[in-house]
Amino acid sequence: MATPYTQVLPPPRHQHFPKRNPTSKTVNNDRYFQNHPLILLIEKCHSIKQLKQIHAQMLRIGLFFDPFSASKLIEASTLSHFSSLNYAHQVFDQIPQPNLFSWNAVIRAYSSSPDPMQSILMFVNMICDGCEFPSKFTYPFVFKASAKMKAFRFGRGLHGMVVKGKRVGFDVFVCNSLIHFYADCGCLDSAYLFFESMQTRDVVSWNTMILGFVEGGCVDEALKMFDRMGEENVRPNDVTMMAVSSACGKKMDLEFGRWVHTFIERNGIKESLILDNAILDMYVKCGSTEDAERLFDKMENKDVFSWTTMLVGYARAGNFVAARSVLNTMPSQDIAAWNALISAYEQSGKPKEALAVFNELQLHKKAEPDEVTLVCALSACAQLGAIDLGRWIHVYMKKLGIKLNCHLTTALIDMYSKCGDVEKALAIFDSVNIRDVFVWSAMVAGLAMHGRGEEAISLFLKMQEHKVKPNSVTLINVLCACSHSGLVEEGRAIFNQMVNAYGIVPGVKHYACLVDILGRAGELEEAEELINNMPVTPGSTVWGALLGACRLHGNLELAEQACNRLLELEPENHGAYVTLSNIYAKSGKWDEVSMLRKHMRECGLKKEPGCSSIEVNSVVHQFLVGDTAHPQSQKIYAKLDEIATRLKHVGYVSNKSQILQLVEEEDMQEQALNLHSEKLAMAFGLISVAPSQPIHIVKNLRVCGDCHAVAKLLSKIYDREILLRDRYRFHHFKEGNCSCKDYW
Repeated sequence: MATPYTQVLPPPRHQHFPKRNPTSKTVNNDRYFQNHPLILLIEKCHSIKQLKQIHAQMLRIGLFFDPFSASKLIEASTLSHFSSLNYAHQVFDQIPQPNLFSWNAVIRAYSSSPDPMQSILMFVNMICDGCEFPSKFTYPFVFKASAKMKAFRFGRGLHGMVVKGKRVGFDVFVCNSLIHFYADCGCLDSAYLFFESMQTRDVVSWNTMILGFVEGGCVDEALKMFDRMGEENVRPNDVTMMAVSSACGKKMDLEFGRWVHTFIERNGIKESLILDNAILDMYVKCGSTEDAERLFDKMENKDVFSWTTMLVGYARAGNFVAARSVLNTMPSQDIAAWNALISAYEQSGKPKEALAVFNELQLHKKAEPDEVTLVCALSACAQLGAIDLGRWIHVYMKKLGIKLNCHLTTALIDMYSKCGDVEKALAIFDSVNIRDVFVWSAMVAGLAMHGRGEEAISLFLKMQEHKVKPNSVTLINVLCACSHSGLVEEGRAIFNQMVNAYGIVPGVKHYACLVDILGRAGELEEAEELINNMPVTPGSTVWGALLGACRLHGNLELAEQACNRLLELEPENHGAYVTLSNIYAKSGKWDEVSMLRKHMRECGLKKEPGCSSIEVNSVVHQFLVGDTAHPQSQKIYAKLDEIATRLKHVGYVSNKSQILQLVEEEDMQEQALNLHSEKLAMAFGLISVAPSQPIHIVKNLRVCGDCHAVAKLLSKIYDREILLRDRYRFHHFKEGNCSCKDYW
């Protein structure tokens, strides 16, 4: 358990040393005025305005200069439901001699505020002032502020003060806050050592340690602590069970989670909405919508979290009808619920549905979109290639004055890159001042998928110049860039430097990238040797990369080996059968093709149908192979006939090796190729997209060689720019050429 980066405290923004007024009246009797009518009236205040009126009266009669009376004013201005920290601070600065209660009240209030640094500064000023010494009511809130600021060095120093101050060093409240500080800073070892050293522990001590382990990702240790509680006869409470339920959810241990639920019911643990929500969340994370549904139906009280959790549970299970029903039934639809449904659709590969919900949210204005909404919507646009809607979201953000943080920047770069406008992605990248590793990685990935490998490597090196350490994903992206651009030596060098230069041990995906780099370049023997010498077990991505390379170079023997190994890992991988079938077809081995197809039918496996989509006037149109369902189908097929005629005039001959089934008649072979989904999309684009605009097409599979050749010719014949994104990369067709330079 590593110690986090130690933060050095910046100098105070305000100096809060109270100024002494020697002529001011000061009453030494601590509670002499506790029954004064004005002091009693403070407790009856309902607004800051009323409190200010009492403050004015106290100043008039001199009562304000009594430390106890002033502390009551401070207490009301910091801890009441109408509290105002700014006002409290102004009042505090006017007190000639604030007592410890006043110091503690302001320190406590700031520790829970958006600016916890002020709590630390107030504490430092109190120590420097020297009139009051910290008590057991001071330290817990300074530890809380230190934890929020991740001010590890300061907190350690504070720990030393506690140890020296023997009066407070053994107070369980102070000790519990110290455990929380170390756990919150990620120092679970220190938290646990201190927990073990405590002479007296209460249930809060145990809860704090268990929660620390859960939030730190050490769920097994958290559950062991829970077991120890029973062994040491410490009765758990509702907070304990919330933490244990959370641990079960993170571990996805449904059986133990059910036991925890039963334990709560049988042991009379105090029920509460928060505890019910924790158990509900546990069932959802464990994937049991049935258990979650039973609990949800039994709950007497439900809040927004309860409804949203149930919605997420249904959505994760793929039951979007039930998820939508929950959203419609909710008493109050806040943005978190809408985000849950949009995100569920987007992450389930249903971008059209995600954007439909986003559009509904915009139309009905039932909640205000937040950062999460926008990130999910942009991700859906990226999946679908819906650049018009993506641009609209970008403009929407500008109109609302939403500042780009790293999450939004990453989402915008990803959207523009995947929608074909990599120049706009670069413009956004260059426009922001703060770039974390995810922003850099997204831009490297964008350049990679557009075949701009050398620029991707250059950006990767620039990233290191800016002292941003690449992560595992960054390395995958830059290796993909090398693969798409044929940069074999560069890719090999980056892979070999991963451990020494970047401190990252290559994983299965990194090996798969290098196999792809070597395989595309025809270095199949080296790729095979690399796989045989891998220190980790080759996964499906590795064998898939080798199989793809065999398809490119027609190595049938190695393809059969790679396919067999891939199917051992993923018996229902229809893509492996289709790729091998493709290789057999290319070699004219139709008997083997028939055997494979028969085996797929017997196993109930179906080839994923090719699907191409094109966005026209913010509407996404989708085409399947041989599709006739489109309203303009007649015009599309007429355009296809025109295209076929013009292609023949320039000497085009179809590449019949792309036909994956035995079709003997020559004209039927051509017809089978002409009905590919990307050709239908191109025909529709030529009809519907203005000549000055590029035609954007997204295909779910790898574009076939014949369609690739046709797209190049069409870009020249019709003088059109065509951007086609397939499963792996972008192809920019212009003036008869492709950006991939036929290396794909």
